[in-house]
Amino acid sequence: MESGQEPKSWDELYTIDLMPSELFLKFRKQLQGFRVGLNFEFYNSPINECRGKLVLKPLSDDRRWKFIYEPIHHDVRLVSKKIPITKFLNLQVGIGHSFESHAIGWKWKLTSCLGGDGMSRIRNKTCVGVVPGVDLRFAWRADYVLPEFTGAVGTGEASFNMNSGRLEASLDRIETILTHTSSTSNPSPKLDDVALSP
Repeated sequence: MESGQEPKSWDELYTIDLMPSELFLKFRKQLQGFRVGLNFEFYNSPINECRGKLVLKPLSDDRRWKFIYEPIHHDVRLVSKKIPITKFLNLQVGIGHSFESHAIGWKWKLTSCLGGDGMSRIRNKTCVGVVPGVDLRFAWRADYVLPEFTGAVGTGEASFNMNSGRLEASLDRIETILTHTSSTSNPSPKLDDVALSP
């Protein structure tokens, strides 16, 4: 702790929020080399909203794209897979059309599991297989400031200072994924994380 300050309590050093702001229910079926998905996405923060999405992507291991149609908003998008730029940095691009506004546009996004604004951040997704065809995926993040120790001798400053650091962790999303596969279909490929899409 810094000289002249009271030590912080444990409650001030960390916060953990286990109430997810997003709940997804995904239905998936494999058809002739493609996976068709129907997503129902419920958001309770910052606004209450429900979205439906139809998602089509190839089943091959090197799948490079996914097609997304949102019937409520009348939007269609074609989104690339994450393209590794460095070990911790990925680029993703997409093009879309809005039937309501009759506009075509594209967007790009650089993503990383590390980084943040003012704090260091870890973001990740953890997938747990419940039974064959049923998976749960949890999206979580942790923002942290590491403890810092400083000191000085002969400068008039305190010989030892400590900043305790801080941890803020939250469970942001829970996804229930139901996959229908026939006995002749290939096994479901590894779930991937896509930042611009569900």
